[in-house]
Amino acid sequence: MPTGSRSDPLVGYHFHVEIDGISQAQFRECTGLDSESEIIEYKEAGKDGQTIIRKQPGALKWSNIVLKRGITDILELWEWRKKVEQGKVNEARKSGSIVLFDQANTEVARWNFVDAWPSKVTGPQAKADGNEVAIEELTLAHEGLERVK
Repeated sequence: MPTGSRSDPLVGYHFHVEIDGISQAQFRECTGLDSESEIIEYKEAGKDGQTIIRKQPGALKWSNIVLKRGITDILELWEWRKKVEQGKVNEARKSGSIVLFDQANTEVARWNFVDAWPSKVTGPQAKADGNEVAIEELTLAHEGLERVK
């Protein structure tokens, strides 16, 4: 007899990336959804001269978000990167979200990022003897990530 509701883990393949003003961006992989606090350690002298090491949180930092996709003939992401190359970083900053869906296509998790700009775009590796899809990679530096759902 069940005693509570069941909550299955979410699947990682069913996601969408939303970036303000970017309409042609479908991705196959997303990494870097994390935050970390630097650790500040300091020593104190305890009872009987014992050394005690205390730890407390320091500066908060976020990893870059790395997105991968099959390259297309649409240059929207490359044009976004070009703004940064031209020194127009403030103009290039965009906010967005990474959204996970369940099997019924219902949004079940969302991470919002703010003031992101493309710090790196990597073109595909071309191999004459391969038959893989050509993959490009976009790295986003940002100033905050929050899971809101």
